[in-house]
Amino acid sequence: MSRIPRRQYTDDFKGQAVTLAEPIGPAKAARQLDVSARTLANWSAASRAGKPVSELEAELARLRAENASFKMEREVKKRRRSLPRSPSQVRIRRA
Repeated sequence: MSRIPRRQYTDDFKGQAVTLAEPIGPAKAARQLDVSARTLANWSAASRAGKPVSELEAELARLRAENASFKMEREVKKRRRSLPRSPSQVRIRRA
């Protein structure tokens, strides 16, 4: 199963999208721009809060998610190493 690539938007595009959404509404603007309404709402909320939505922040979020994925893979490998490799390595405990 292949992953759908994430679309990347420039800061300029995000700002113009938020400006467009103010007079006509976020749902209609999202349809016109072929963007998720939730994504546009997030951009609007960030704009209202005065927080810049930059490509660096998006990159940081992507890297954090990737790091979490790598940590999970490492844990799985650690647990796999602790499992017995053959039936002869299995020890039965008798009470």
